Amino acid sequence: MPYPTKRIHFGSLVFDVNDDVYEPAEDSFLFAENLGLNVGESVLDLGTGSGILAVTAAQKAAHVLAVDLNPYAIRCAKENAKLNHVWGKMDFLQADLFSAFHSGMRFDLVLFNAPYLPSEAGEEATWIGRSWAGGANGRLVVDRFISEVPAYLKSGGRVLLMQSTLTGVEETVSAFAKRGFKAAVTATQQLPFFETLTLIEAKAEA
Repeated sequence: MPYPTKRIHFGSLVFDVNDDVYEPAEDSFLFAENLGLNVGESVLDLGTGSGILAVTAAQKAAHVLAVDLNPYAIRCAKENAKLNHVWGKMDFLQADLFSAFHSGMRFDLVLFNAPYLPSEAGEEATWIGRSWAGGANGRLVVDRFISEVPAYLKSGGRVLLMQSTLTGVEETVSAFAKRGFKAAVTATQQLPFFETLTLIEAKAEA
């Protein structure tokens, strides 16, 4: 990958990040601290970016699939998997959400730090822009994810979705409920300017 521009530390883990990849920030750390992962689970990390969630999950998971549309993110996540000695437990796929999946793929846990911020036309034109720009109401990618994710969960599987209160938390909980999930906020962090980061867990019926 291009030479990393920053080195990020999270606990005992280390992540090298370059300019074309979303740098782990408050949302990444809040998410990584609240995975609630069970030993031996199969995990899908969508929008993996630097791989911080995938690599953290790989400490306990049996297998982690890291997916991102950004080719630089895939390269970055691969290098960070090697750096943190979990390469053998991970696979990587460049794709737009579930677009490259076959119907038989199922996971115990799906992680998604979504592009959840309201954005104007053109702000998604760069790789970094695509990592956060969620359309006019911030829900462009979130709603698509919620509609597609049930097909890729095992019975009793779980979803962890990061978003902001700027994007409509109750709307997300309601959207999951319409698909037979029990959803609730499991972690929050207040940010400046009346915004709160919100981690939502949705559990499929067993």
